[in-house]
Amino acid sequence: MPSSSLTASEARPRLHELTVIDVRTPGEYASGHLPGAHNIPLDRLDRALPALRTAAERGDLLVVCASGTRSARACDILSGHGITAATLTGGTDSWAELGHDLHRPAGARTAWAMERQVRLAAGSLVLAGLALGRVRPAARLLSAGIAGGLVFSALTDTCGMAHVLAKLPHNRPKDTDLDATIASLTA
Repeated sequence: MPSSSLTASEARPRLHELTVIDVRTPGEYASGHLPGAHNIPLDRLDRALPALRTAAERGDLLVVCASGTRSARACDILSGHGITAATLTGGTDSWAELGHDLHRPAGARTAWAMERQVRLAAGSLVLAGLALGRVRPAARLLSAGIAGGLVFSALTDTCGMAHVLAKLPHNRPKDTDLDATIASLTA
């Protein structure tokens, strides 16, 4: 690929020639993904490196997430292993905003987007810290810790809470699903 990123408008006409890798959690992937995208969550990318190398040798890779942040991180990881890939600028959010089709697996349970899961967890923990702080003042430190974590997250463009939430069962692929995805990339 000539550049390290493609806009949705640039990627759409080339979709038939790209191998699309969606690095979101399986729940996010089930809520809607680019047509033909393969789901390999970012935290499982290392396991799929040999298959991704094979796929990249056959054609161009396009890595996708919700907004472009995780896919950019995935492209950095792939680049570190000698695999060239581009990221979709703005991710599936940008794709959907332009009215492009998103596919959803039939009968799949749709999980909340990771950003929404983080907002719920952070808000719940802050409220719990404030409520408990009325009885035990030291419990307010929980709220302060979450606030500090959110500031750090914004400054570094990383999210420790999302990393933890991605480990929950509804956000994890079944090993058989990941194995099937890896096998389809090498076929």
